[in-house]
Amino acid sequence: QVQLVESGGGLVQPGGSLRLSCAASGFTLDYYKLGWFRQAPGKEREGVSCISSSGDTTYYEDSVKGRFTISRDNAKNTVYLQMNSLKPEDTAVYYCAARRPGPTTQAMCVHHQDYGINYWGKGTLVTVSS
Repeated sequence: QVQLVESGGGLVQPGGSLRLSCAASGFTLDYYKLGWFRQAPGKEREGVSCISSSGDTTYYEDSVKGRFTISRDNAKNTVYLQMNSLKPEDTAVYYCAARRPGPTTQAMCVHHQDYGINYWGKGTLVTVSS
């Protein structure tokens, strides 16, 4: 069964950190671009960060630059999102995604509705609150 499973979400105070993980099963992530997306209540899903299949190219949405870091470990078939200096506006359900080669890494994040995503995880809730 092909699936992506996120973990690591939870409740954290403003200024705190969380590390999200997304493990794949049923397929190999090696040749996929990977990304983290989030959806807050009443808002559209947006691309937070994406990474190329080689890991050489990354994209970050402006509001998370300098605070979030995406990485991948193909040997573990896992992608990570390290989130530091968290803010209340980071509160959302975070989804990982995998897409076969096609669009650029930035385009995967910014234009995911146009290019499509091959696999989505079910999401993990991140709540930033004091």
